[in-house]
Amino acid sequence: MSEDRAGRADGGVTRRQLGKAAVVLGGALAFAPLPAAPAVAAAPGRAGQGHPTLRHGSPERAGLLAGPLRRLVTDAEVFLGPSPKHPWYAGAVLLAGRGGTVALHQPIGTAVRYAGYDEKTDTAVEFPAEEQIPMAEDTVFDLASVSKLFTSILAVQQIERGALELEGRVASYLPEFGAAGKQDVTIRQLLTHTSGFRAWIPLYAAPTYEEKLRLIWNEAPVAPPGSRYLYSDLNLISLQLVLEKITARTLDTLLHDEITAPLGMHRTRFNPPASWKPKIAATEVARKPWSGLDRGLVWGEVHDENAFSLGGVAGHAGVFSTAWDLAVLGRTLLNGGSYGRTRVLAPESVELMFTDFNTAFPGDEHGLGFELYQHWYMGALATPRTAGHTGFTGTSLVLDPTTDSFLVLLGNSVHPVRSWRSGSAPRVAAANNLARAVPVRPPRGRTAWFSGMASATTATLTLPSVDTSGGGARLRCLLWWDTEPGADSLVLEASADGGASWRPVPFTISRPREEPVDRPSGAVGGWSGRVWHRLVADLPAVRGLTVRWRYTTDRLYVGRGAYVDALRVTAGGEVLFDEARPADAARITAAGWSATAD
Repeated sequence: MSEDRAGRADGGVTRRQLGKAAVVLGGALAFAPLPAAPAVAAAPGRAGQGHPTLRHGSPERAGLLAGPLRRLVTDAEVFLGPSPKHPWYAGAVLLAGRGGTVALHQPIGTAVRYAGYDEKTDTAVEFPAEEQIPMAEDTVFDLASVSKLFTSILAVQQIERGALELEGRVASYLPEFGAAGKQDVTIRQLLTHTSGFRAWIPLYAAPTYEEKLRLIWNEAPVAPPGSRYLYSDLNLISLQLVLEKITARTLDTLLHDEITAPLGMHRTRFNPPASWKPKIAATEVARKPWSGLDRGLVWGEVHDENAFSLGGVAGHAGVFSTAWDLAVLGRTLLNGGSYGRTRVLAPESVELMFTDFNTAFPGDEHGLGFELYQHWYMGALATPRTAGHTGFTGTSLVLDPTTDSFLVLLGNSVHPVRSWRSGSAPRVAAANNLARAVPVRPPRGRTAWFSGMASATTATLTLPSVDTSGGGARLRCLLWWDTEPGADSLVLEASADGGASWRPVPFTISRPREEPVDRPSGAVGGWSGRVWHRLVADLPAVRGLTVRWRYTTDRLYVGRGAYVDALRVTAGGEVLFDEARPADAARITAAGWSATAD
């Protein structure tokens, strides 16, 4: 079942170079030789250079700020209440960290709360208080579509070993698949949701496994393969069938042998045993018409109807896991495919999984299995390199290689019924708080000016009026920004009439060891690379000139914000304003901006 993507912000086009193992030539991707062995022990590095494993630790040890992590929890608890009418989830487990340190691992709310649901009154029937089960750090969740990441990793492993070709046609592995116009669909198109498949079909309505397969074979694309991005469960179900064919092993066996056993993820599997049920978060009271099947309270079994009809083992859904195990997977990928002494992927393969193959479809950036740069659930953690996925049951994983940070939010948001929640507000709030917890250090002195991260706001940072009528005046400063692409902006403006009207001021910016770039619009936005830029702006000759920074955000999502430091205005050899002088700094007017040391 696909996650609700309504309200997703459009991201900018990203085009990242492929890893050393891949070369794009004329639209075809050819792999250089990669390790052919299964998951193996990786060579240990020197002290401090190995492959980090996870341990609990303080925010300081993780290089994170404690305040935003505390707010991550308090903000998440808000969604246990009306959001806006019903709770977004009955409970959740929150996990956040950086490097090898898990700085936050916090359960909130209830894993099992509701026994039934009355659609006529839109109310739920609660279990008696003594039968309800609170969330715990080790609560097991139905990951729903986050399961797609495991299937994708298994596919990339087979690409490494030469058993599968990324640009190979699916029909070359499954001849029956080539019917109904699917003969040219490639493995890459399955992994990037560009095959043309519609979102899903009710496989559960077919009574036998053979008839379910026949539905897939006979399914015609709704768009020519490669022409559109269409998120579809059928892509990963088809990939499952390919994997099982070429390996002669079932997907659950592959998951165990190639990922969970080597990485020690002992609480991750398809079809959890009955003994796990008291530790599993309940999902939906499944009845028609909102569910495809009448099953009552789904607890301990996969929620997705198609996965359930496939015996609980499916390429698009069905994996159960804990926050810690999912963090281990995330840490493995951030390590380049290794965890401790175990390697499950080559670094070049991980790079491919985090490479945008959908540059033709701006806003739908996608690697091999992983979604990229999606503010609608990654919030301010979203960068062109940020990878992740969500699950319909209320789950998500976000990995930010730029800051080496990771976020797991596992909630039971379809408990008691899927209609009680909408959107991804808890995911965005958690991601924003973790993004804020990664400090941006002032390059000069103890503090820098910070725009904040509020949505639907305009924040201004205004310098005192100066006399530039002699000509040759220049503003210099240091600038850092990260905004939602195409929606939020940071503009340098000047006024010659005491603030009655403002005009943009063109400037140039330069990164370390790079040539200056002109910004004739006087504005910046999007992703700046988490580095400070030097800015130089020629100012107009005016007797009383006022200069300000204006940061504007829309109502949906935000980036990490903007920082300004070392503001200085000179004309010839004269210093007209210098933030380093206390008297000048005191005359700055900040509306929505604050001086912070991070």
